[in-house]
Amino acid sequence: MRAIVYTKYGSFDVLKLKKIPTPTPNDHEVLVKIHATTVTTAGLANVSGKPFIARIFSPHLGLRRPKTTILGVELAGEVTASGKDVTRFKVGDQIFAEPETGAFAEYICIPESGLLALKPADATYEEAAAGCDAFLTAMPFLRDGGGVKSGQRVLINGASASIGTAAVQIAKHFGAEVTGVCSTSNVELVKSLGADYVIEYTKEDFTRSGKTYDIIFDVVAKSSFSRCKRSLAEDGVYLCTFPTPGTLLPRPGKKKARFIATGLRPPADRLKDLQSLKELMEAGVIRTVIDRRYPMEKIAEAHRYVATGHKKGNVVITIIEGS
Repeated sequence: MRAIVYTKYGSFDVLKLKKIPTPTPNDHEVLVKIHATTVTTAGLANVSGKPFIARIFSPHLGLRRPKTTILGVELAGEVTASGKDVTRFKVGDQIFAEPETGAFAEYICIPESGLLALKPADATYEEAAAGCDAFLTAMPFLRDGGGVKSGQRVLINGASASIGTAAVQIAKHFGAEVTGVCSTSNVELVKSLGADYVIEYTKEDFTRSGKTYDIIFDVVAKSSFSRCKRSLAEDGVYLCTFPTPGTLLPRPGKKKARFIATGLRPPADRLKDLQSLKELMEAGVIRTVIDRRYPMEKIAEAHRYVATGHKKGNVVITIIEGS
């Protein structure tokens, strides 16, 4: 099979398209033929190995070189083989999944107990693949960290980003009044996702507007609790996808700041959310946003585009054309 392999840290050119043996599933695994995957902003650091502290805490990164040579954390594809003890899936099932790594390839083996489910019925493989990571991040932040509920005022900073596009739709699903913050070119996109109000960050600083919110979700980690504190309601919560002293240390007062290590949540809870995503996509409540599509041969170019910080929603790597 073909796979994107890297054996050293560096620029995005260290990602090489190579032929390697196709894996064989064990008794409790399924073999998935991958149709589509994505390049995530968080995944950029795995290529460079920076910040260095990530090499200490990530099980996939070594101090001098990567421990895991195939990246990619979300995918959609088809089950082509299964181990003798597999009962949840059968050959021919169309699935979407969020493995810890390994999605930059034509095939992957995933434990049937892993984070995978039948893909939404009407979604393309590309649409399904692009939904996993964003939803599985945004949902626990808003629902568990923010306690979002109907009637609340929620601001999403970075509303046109991958996680941001999911967050806008999730907050609306819970009945919140949603304000999205984005660039001028993305205003119509954010409105189309259901945002009640949109702030163009080049024209207005939401932290100085005098308006207050029950939840401020800083998807792009461009602000801080100290800057947002005066924009929070009396019992408001500041959420940030990047851990900082402001989100990790206890603070006096009713206003709170929180970070959630979404990848460390119990597997059963994450699987339940993935199945919820399937249902919400099928019901038309959640849709994924795809900015650009690249073939495997242009993996470095795809990473360079994501690194500009200007993508809208998701950047897809198409493994099989027409997916």
